[in-house]
Parts: sequence; structure tokens; C-alpha cells
Amino acid sequence: MQKIRESSDRVLGFGCWAIAGEWWDTAGQPLGWGRTDDEESVRAVRRALDLGVTFFDTADVYGAGHGERLLGRALGRRRAEVRVATKWGNLFDERTRTLTGADDTPEYARRALTASLTRLGTDHVDLYQLHLGDVDPRRAAELRDACEEFVKEGLVRAYGWSTDDPGRAAVFAAGRHCAAVQYRANVLQDAPEMHALCETADLVGVIRSPLAMGLLTGGHGGGRTPAAGDIRSAPPAWLPGFGDGGGADPEWLARVEALREVLTSDGRTLTQGALAWLWARGPRTVPIPGFRSVAQAEENAGAMAKGPLGEAQTAEVERILGR
Repeated sequence: MQKIRESSDRVLGFGCWAIAGEWWDTAGQPLGWGRTDDEESVRAVRRALDLGVTFFDTADVYGAGHGERLLGRALGRRRAEVRVATKWGNLFDERTRTLTGADDTPEYARRALTASLTRLGTDHVDLYQLHLGDVDPRRAAELRDACEEFVKEGLVRAYGWSTDDPGRAAVFAAGRHCAAVQYRANVLQDAPEMHALCETADLVGVIRSPLAMGLLTGGHGGGRTPAAGDIRSAPPAWLPGFGDGGGADPEWLARVEALREVLTSDGRTLTQGALAWLWARGPRTVPIPGFRSVAQAEENAGAMAKGPLGEAQTAEVERILGR
């Protein structure tokens, strides 16, 4: 994680939730992004590599293990060229692709790490992240200490926590080899306290949902609804911007349209403008947009050539949103 930690104004990672395929909770609610084409996903990962993307974020629970296996296959002999991040804390059944619970014990953290290394086909993880955002801080301190042991053993290079709570993230940040915190942020949902924590605690901000679950790609207007098997078709309470029927919330779409002109300035696509806003938000932000095709990988990676939005553009965004 060292090069990422040293920061740049246009470091980009790719999030691998969307390519992991379908999986569900025990009630049958979808937790993936619908059906995927593994061969296209592999091509997309390799195209991203060719375009200079060298950071990939996944989790053991994505696709109930399938996401890690797919990423390991796609990277193949090029594993040494990249930094791989994964997460632990959820329990799942690989056979039925079902989320079955959670385990926040240090003992499970070790078992989960061993299983992830096997699925990824690697001998170490560059960034190992706790995937349970609301773990008690006292237990989190135990997990932080377990991660320090993993670092000593060479199984993990650095670790972090996927949480939107700056107080909890600070518990992990106290560890010597804590390098990052993963949190939700995008032009529609800023996270100023988390950005500030990264500055004060010398952390990389790994930005999940940088495209607001696809709303900032511009592909959810016109009454389009996600297919069955896509988490957005039956959005849980923590997923704003989509209605119970799966269609995008008209108020959210209106905000996207209001921002379109400024985000697409200087020849950017809407997607690239959304990523550019995050880079302008601070030099420690590393967006990890999802992707499911070679075309999406190319569009995401193309944002790096454009860089962050300028001061006048970011000020206009704030004016439009009334912040």
C-alpha cells in the first residue's frame, strides 16, 4: 500500500462486487448485481491492468467466494503487478451462494484470511479489511491486534476497516500497519468527517460507492429498473437512491441531471466527472468504481487522464447542491 499511501491526485482502484455474480441472504433477497459473464469480467480486469489500474478491491462474501476466485483467475501471473484488497467478517455458504451470518472473533479472522488466500491464489493480501461496520470498539481493538500478527507473519501487508463511523475507524488507525479506511462517498453523499480522519490519521480513503450505486453513470433514467437478482431491485434500508420497486428515486435523478453539465466539463463523461470530483475532494481519496464489462473498465480508467475537477468546478457543484 505504500505507493497508494504516498498519494496522488488521480489514483484509481476497481471495486469487484459487481463482477462477483448473484448471491442472496437467507430470506432470498439479492445481494449481488445480477447475472454476470465471467469471461467478460476476466477480460475487463485484464483490460484495466493494461490501462494502468493496479488496485483491486473485493471481499470474501462477494458472490459467496466466487468474487475472490474470479479475481485470482483474472490476475493470474500478473498478480505481482497489483495490490489486492479483500475483506472479512461475513459468513456464507459457497455452495448455495448465501450469506448466513457474521463472526467478529479474532479466531475467525485467521480462518477467513486463510480461505481468502486460497481463493485468490496468492500468498498475501495487500490490504485486509474488516467488513462489519458496527463492531464494538473493544472487539475491534482485538481484531486490529490480530491484523498486526498477520502482518508479522507476512500474510498481510496492511489492513483497514470498511466503516462509515470515524470513531470506530480511529480504533484501527491506532495500529502501526493500518493504512486505510473504506467508506461511502460520492458527489451526492459527501463524508467530510471521514475525509478529515484520513488527513489526521495518515490513512488512504478507499471510496466505495463513488458512482452512487450506478446513479452517477446516467444509466438509470427513463423508468429503467434493475433486473431481478440485482440488489437495487429490492434495495435494503442502507441503499438510498432507489425505490421499493427498484427504479431510481426521481429526486436523486434530478440532482444528477442538475450536476451533469459541470461534471461533464473538459470532455469527461458523467462517470469520469463523478470520479474527478472525489479526487478534488482530497489527495488521499482512492475511488473504487464497479465495472462489469470491458467498456466500463475503459471508461472508468479514462478518468485518470483527466484528473480532478478544478476549484471553480467543485465550487459550482456545491452551489448546485446547496451545500
